[in-house]
Amino acid sequence: MTVIKKLLLFFFSPATVTVQAFTGTYGINYGRIANNILSPDDVVTLLRAAKIKNVRIYDFDHSVLKAFSGTGLELVVGLPNENLRDVSANADHAMNWVKDNVLAYLPDTHIRGIAIGNEVLGSNDEFSGFLLGAVKNVYNALDKLKLSHLVQITTAHSQAVFAASFPPSSCVFKDNVVQYMKPLLEFFSQIGSPFCLNAYPFLAYMSNKDQIDINYALFLPTKGADDPKTKLHYDNLLDAQIDAAYAALEDAGYGKMEVIVTETGWASHGDENEAAATANNARTYNYNLRKRLAKMKGTPLRPKSVLKVYVFAIFNENLKPGPTSERNFGLFKPDGSISYDIGFHGFKSSSADSSLLSLKEIRASGWSGSYSIILTMATALLLVL
Repeated sequence: MTVIKKLLLFFFSPATVTVQAFTGTYGINYGRIANNILSPDDVVTLLRAAKIKNVRIYDFDHSVLKAFSGTGLELVVGLPNENLRDVSANADHAMNWVKDNVLAYLPDTHIRGIAIGNEVLGSNDEFSGFLLGAVKNVYNALDKLKLSHLVQITTAHSQAVFAASFPPSSCVFKDNVVQYMKPLLEFFSQIGSPFCLNAYPFLAYMSNKDQIDINYALFLPTKGADDPKTKLHYDNLLDAQIDAAYAALEDAGYGKMEVIVTETGWASHGDENEAAATANNARTYNYNLRKRLAKMKGTPLRPKSVLKVYVFAIFNENLKPGPTSERNFGLFKPDGSISYDIGFHGFKSSSADSSLLSLKEIRASGWSGSYSIILTMATALLLVL
């Protein structure tokens, strides 16, 4: 490790600064299963102009890690499911992976988290047996490199891990999931990691149109729903889904663990049998979600735990398999123009009068905050050595 890296990493040691994996309440997923989207450098410009600081990717693509260097964006990288077996079986391989894909880019690229797999539990058992081993080996590698207080370990779950989710208080983990989930939760409770949930009112509504009012799914005025056990009232489906996760955690013995939503969104276009996938519904959901997060409040069951959400996703991804809706969750079109207006400014389709801020203007806004101050201090110290 170079002298500069050692010095800068010193400034981020647990004794000098407390690092959060998520700043504020709003983040976004940067999926790239497409052949027509903007380059990583242009994505950085787009995100900084929109002042979206928290970003998740699903792999560890080096072109993305390089593009994010020096930007102030907070990044969670992904260890894909297909890598879990190898990393779980071999601690040396986990160490090499962390060195090559995390340590090598710190501190210039703000890697704040590693997502170990995605939706591993609940759907099939192909990777379930490797998840905990991979989590432990990657964490141990971070710990040996003195990075465990800088980079948070998580894994995201779909709602397939739950046996039931309504009313929220009735939610428990499926029997075939518990054997993997409880040891994972025990380890996460020891290292301070949250429970990450991919929650989609869109999918819940599509599966239960006869039982769910679409206004309830879209954060629109509705009579809502009551939980007969807790006597809590829910005016939107997302809050109910999150509190269902809290109930399952409570049942498993981990009721104090924080729930973070790592994916949510609404498709703007779909197949004939996906009538709810419209641009108007997508705009309504995402606009109202932003308003809800701006209130800096929790859920009915956890009112003091401010909700943190990563929206899915930056782009429509034209190469994603599955129904048409899967390719139409983007807030932005592949060229960087907005899919619909929820308050963000994208690249103009005409490119004649871009509303994006210049790099100089973004830097002048100072939103990189204390991280930039620390880098400045470190640089100044180097100059006098």
